[in-house]
Amino acid sequence: MLYIVPTPVGNLQDMTFRAIEVLKSVDLILAEDTRTSGVLLKHFDIHTPLKSHHKFNEHETTADIVERLKAGANIALISDAGTPAISDPGFFLVRAAAEADVEVQCLPGATAFVPALVDSGLPNNHFYFEGFLPQKKGRQTRLTCLAALDETFIIYESPFRLVKTLEQLAAVCGEERKASVTREISKVHEETVRGSLAELSCHFKQTPPKGEIVIIVEGQKSKAEREDE
Repeated sequence: MLYIVPTPVGNLQDMTFRAIEVLKSVDLILAEDTRTSGVLLKHFDIHTPLKSHHKFNEHETTADIVERLKAGANIALISDAGTPAISDPGFFLVRAAAEADVEVQCLPGATAFVPALVDSGLPNNHFYFEGFLPQKKGRQTRLTCLAALDETFIIYESPFRLVKTLEQLAAVCGEERKASVTREISKVHEETVRGSLAELSCHFKQTPPKGEIVIIVEGQKSKAEREDE
C-alpha cells in the first residue's frame, strides 16, 4: 500500500489521528525534506525510517519504491507541509504505483488553499487552482489566461514576489478586481487581507509580508454583472 499523508501547514495540532497511526505503522516514510519531517516525527514520537523523496530525485527513486511496494512493503509519502502532489512532489510516484496495480490511499487533511479560499469571501462554488506561476517563461501567458476565467482562481506565491505578482495581476485583470491574500495559515500570525488588487499591492508595499502566501482572485464578471453593481 502507498499512503499519501497530508501534514500540517502550520499548527502541528492539525495532524489527524489517522495520519499519526499510518506513519507509525508503515515500513518507510518518504519525505520531501528529512530534516523538516524529522521535527514532525519527533513531536509525535514516530520512529519509522525516513527516506528522501523530492522533485530533484523522484524520477530516479520511483522505480525502486514501486518494486518495494509490489514486494509487500507499506510506504507513506509526506511533504514538508500540506497534501503531497498539490504543488509538491507526489504525482509521479502515485501514477507509477497506480500503473503497477499498487493500491494507493490518500488521507484527507491539510491543504493550504482551502482555508484561504473560504476566508477570502469570494465565490467558491466553482474555482480554478493554478498553484505556482512560472517565474519567467510562460508567466505572462498564464496571467492572461487566468484573467479571462469566470471562476475564482488561486495562486501560491512567495513573500518576495508577492507585490510583483499583485501588480502583474492588476495589469491584466484590472486594478479594481477583488482579491485576498492569506499568509501564515494555521500559525500564530495568520492573516487574511481583502481588497482590490490595487489596494492589496499598496498594502504589501508598505507592509512587507512574511510566510507562505495564497492569493485568491475574483473571476471575470460579465458586462451585465458589472452593470448590476
